[in-house]
Amino acid sequence: MSLLQISEPGESEAKAACKKRVVGIDLGTTNSLVAHVADAETSILRSEDGSALVPSVVHYPEAGDPVVGAAAQAQAADHPERTLSSVKRLVGRSLADVEAIRALVPYELVDDDGRMVRIRLGEREVTPIETSAEILKSLLQRAELALGGAAEGAVITVPAYFDDAQRQATRDAGRLAGVEVLRLLAEPTAAALAYGLDRNQEGTYAVYDLGGGTFDISILKLVDGVFEVKATGGDSALGGDDFDREVAGRMLAEAGLESPDRSTVRRAIDAARALKEQLSDGESAAFRLDLADGGAFERQVTRAEFAEWIRPQLEITAKASRRALKDAELTADALDGVILVGGSTRSPAVQAFVAETFGREPLCDLDPEFVVAMGAAAQADMLAGGESQILLLDVIPLSLGIETMGGVVEKLVHRNSTIPTGAKQTFTTYADNQTGFDIHIVQGERETVDGCRSLARFFLKGIPPMPAGMARIEITFVIDADGILQVGAREELTGIENSIEVKPSYGLTDEEVEQMLIDSFDHAEEDLAARNLQIERVEAERILSATRVAMEADPELLDDEVRVATETAMAELEELARGTDHLAIRNAVEALDLASKPFAEKRMNRAIALAMQGKTVSDVEEKVH
Repeated sequence: MSLLQISEPGESEAKAACKKRVVGIDLGTTNSLVAHVADAETSILRSEDGSALVPSVVHYPEAGDPVVGAAAQAQAADHPERTLSSVKRLVGRSLADVEAIRALVPYELVDDDGRMVRIRLGEREVTPIETSAEILKSLLQRAELALGGAAEGAVITVPAYFDDAQRQATRDAGRLAGVEVLRLLAEPTAAALAYGLDRNQEGTYAVYDLGGGTFDISILKLVDGVFEVKATGGDSALGGDDFDREVAGRMLAEAGLESPDRSTVRRAIDAARALKEQLSDGESAAFRLDLADGGAFERQVTRAEFAEWIRPQLEITAKASRRALKDAELTADALDGVILVGGSTRSPAVQAFVAETFGREPLCDLDPEFVVAMGAAAQADMLAGGESQILLLDVIPLSLGIETMGGVVEKLVHRNSTIPTGAKQTFTTYADNQTGFDIHIVQGERETVDGCRSLARFFLKGIPPMPAGMARIEITFVIDADGILQVGAREELTGIENSIEVKPSYGLTDEEVEQMLIDSFDHAEEDLAARNLQIERVEAERILSATRVAMEADPELLDDEVRVATETAMAELEELARGTDHLAIRNAVEALDLASKPFAEKRMNRAIALAMQGKTVSDVEEKVH
């Protein structure tokens, strides 16, 4: 049976046909959300109980599938070593990168030969990419239930200050979750889209985005439908989780617990988070920590004390904000507004600090936890053929270049360059008769390689022996809209060339991603088979019922041969429909259709003849024309 393609009023069939079922995802440190645009309205997709937020927590039981969200969060106190939270802070990072928080997480972090950090869960190890993929799967399942079908694409947001390794790791997580990642969108840019600044509020805005584990500051200029990020900065390892750990550390010290176990640390962090949330509404709140000996530690904390404790972390955000304004060649007075984004900006202490830093009250009309997901959904809708034609001009957060002799970095693309972009530069050989060129790609602002992050290496060989300085090697950098880099090298005399898509040092290898995809699809195939079986059973019941009704209505049109063939096909279909082979059921449906075809043709011919009674050929021709 064919289905009709239905278009929205005023929308062409061609345009409706090309639109995808797409969503926007805010993959957060503390909580995650998914949103969708329908009929020009953006909505946050909620669970059956009305909850919009999915806690970014994954519990790995000793046996069975991972548990995500609130159910996982409930396991944190009893099973802290198997319940992973704030893994966004580990994405695209090595063990050395996260050493500062290693002692403050209740699960065990292990090195992977200098590549991405792994998390040990008993005899099993998982990567932050795998854990992020589990959160994405949960969000995609919610979208499928809400939209009546699987999402065909997603825009996933990332902190503006995520480097190449972290962006690639986020894309890998999307692939592992089984969704096409249409674009990685900077969280501040998404927030500005959600506020609708592209439609009616031209000017220059600062987006102050303080989430659970990351901080971004972006300066955006909006003129004539062009949405340009002028500068960006921040800290990909600073957020509300640090406030929780600061409070928890102080409270554990006051309680005299110098070496608490992992379960106690987890309970202290949870109590600190609850305290922080209560202080958003009241001037004081109680911190309470249940102790292993059956007792409890309690302490009343005021909002002023909390503000004082987190002030050092907030000063880091102020420093990054001043640097971003300087990069954009602006002062705070030149801004048209400051937008608050991220759950941590709900805190009155944070809001007061932002007002102090920028000399104006910030904008917080929309829920700061929702705006990023809403903006991501708006961008997904644009990419899928929506009405808005806003042009997004994002920037890269860190400079990209190559290592030259002496360990010096030659930057080809500078920080805050608008993307997509590209750059070319010609280099030459250092030694006589040099026949190869080792290209080392790095990212960072330092002038020497040891102060930057190594991204990739590749080799251009086959250069003819020539005196030093004679060869001409053209290096090309091309950065796409997601900030992912491709590098090419070409020797101009011979035309010999080589290229590489830069994969971060701490990302997964293609083989690892492929294996994980295969593993993750095991259950998906079972679900698909069950769904196909149900579809074929429904179709079998439909055609059996229709055939019975037709045979009872027009028995005189059935000759003995067709009757026997039809009844035989019906009996076989009824038997197979009780089985589990959906392909066999489909074949039996086709066999019944073939057996009853002569009967169906007789019924059709008689219906046409009855309809034509009393009409002349001219009547029919007049009706046709």
